[in-house]
Amino acid sequence: MTMIDSMLDRVGHAMAGALTRQVSGYEPYTPSDYDTLWATLKPGDVLLVEGNQFVSSTIKYLTNSTWSHSALYVGHVLPRPRSGEERPRLIESNLGEGCVATPLSRYATYNTRICRPVGLTEEDRNKVVEFMVGKLGTKYDLRNIFDLLRYFFPIPVPSRFRRRMIALGSGDPTRAICSALIAEAFASVNYPILPEITRAPGRAHADSRYSRKEILHIRHFSLYTPRDFDLSPYFEIIKPTIQAGFDYKKLNWSGQVSQIDTLRARRSAERALRGG
Repeated sequence: MTMIDSMLDRVGHAMAGALTRQVSGYEPYTPSDYDTLWATLKPGDVLLVEGNQFVSSTIKYLTNSTWSHSALYVGHVLPRPRSGEERPRLIESNLGEGCVATPLSRYATYNTRICRPVGLTEEDRNKVVEFMVGKLGTKYDLRNIFDLLRYFFPIPVPSRFRRRMIALGSGDPTRAICSALIAEAFASVNYPILPEITRAPGRAHADSRYSRKEILHIRHFSLYTPRDFDLSPYFEIIKPTIQAGFDYKKLNWSGQVSQIDTLRARRSAERALRGG
C-alpha cells in the first residue's frame, strides 16, 4: 500500500467512525417483542431496520423512507460462537465493517419490518442464503472518500435525483451497501424486487416518462435501497403480532380500565349508603 493509499485508508476509517456513531434520543415508535420477532422470521426474510446512526438519517432522506438498513435472516446455518454467545442469524453489510454475521438481538429495540419473498422455492431460498454466507468478510474500500462524503451533506436534493446519490462513486462502498448486497443475492436466482414496466398495449405501464426511466434504471442491484423491499409487490409484509394470533378483544385499554374501576367504586359507595 502506498503512502497515499495508507493516508486515505486512515481518513476513510475516521469518516466511517463519525458516520456510524449513534444519535442520542432514539426510541422505537412501538415496543419491540423480541421473542415474537424471532419466532416469526424464516430464512430468506429481509429485515428492515430504522437505524439510529448519523448515516441512517441521510439514507432515510435520500430514499424518502423510514428504513435505513436491511439484513437477511439466515436461520441456523451459521455456527454458535465458541464463547457461548448468541448464534448469529443475520447477515448484513455495515459501513466500516463490511459484510458480517450478527445476532438478531442487535435490533431487539429498533423499529423493524419483515419482508418475505412470496413463492420462493426452497432450493432458491437456500441459494440466496448461501450467496450471503459466501460474502462474509467482504470489506468496504474506505479509501474511496467520495463514496463516503455524500453521507455528510444531506443538502436539499430533488426527489428524482436522491436515489442516484446512493450510487455516487465507483468503489465497494456503493456495491456493498446493505440493500444492494441483498438485492444481488435475489438477482442470483432471478427473483424480482421491483416490477418490470413495459409500454406494450394492454399491459401495465408507467404514468410518466420519468417513472418509466427510473424503474428501468433501478433494475440493477447496485441501486436498490431498503425501502424497495417494502414497496415490492413480490415481498409480503409480515407482522409478528398478527402471525402470533391477535385478538383485539383481549387488549386492556387504559381508558377502559379506569371506567371499570370507577363503576366498581360507585357500586361500593351505593352499597355502603344502603347499609349493605
